[in-house]
Amino acid sequence: EKQILESLLNSLYVGSVTVICSVVIGFYFANYYHTSRGKMKELLQFIIFLPFLLPPIITGLSLLIFFREIGLPRSLNTVVIGHTIFVLAIVFKIILNKLETLKSSLMESAYDLGASKLQAFWYVLLPNIKLSLIIAGLLAFTISLDETLITLFLIGNDTTWPIKLWAKMRVGFSKQVNASVTLILILTSFLVLLIATIVSRSEKRIMY
Repeated sequence: EKQILESLLNSLYVGSVTVICSVVIGFYFANYYHTSRGKMKELLQFIIFLPFLLPPIITGLSLLIFFREIGLPRSLNTVVIGHTIFVLAIVFKIILNKLETLKSSLMESAYDLGASKLQAFWYVLLPNIKLSLIIAGLLAFTISLDETLITLFLIGNDTTWPIKLWAKMRVGFSKQVNASVTLILILTSFLVLLIATIVSRSEKRIMY
């Protein structure tokens, strides 16, 4: 059905942009937290985790009120912002855990050899945290794809896949709904298995 396909494309758009935004912002904050010696970093971590720890209905309602106060109309972009804020805690923690396992001398050695900050990041830091970025991105996409409550508050005239299926299930199950639910189950299961496989292989590499 055309409407279901459009909602699927909307969900893929929201999920993809959420991954990019959350990974970039999550890395920036994780790197700041890891390298900073200031007292404000604990407050930063609290702010990052607060939207994830609160019930999604509270997070969604708070964002709705905020967007209304600043005059930002609801759309797929506001959904992206909401999803990014929601999944940021997971992305931040995964990247931070990896950064804390790296030796501080790694970047210092790169600087001593004449590398710029960009070169040190691209040739030294990025290869060491690449796996964590991939895992964080996959988890962010999976959570964004299934998120419904926050989306309900922030969506405008468009719709996403879970919301469309929820609306159709209220009037009864059809072949399109059954097929879509099956597809969601297969897709999310595949992403979870992919994450588990990547984590398992990384742990084996560490052991050997």
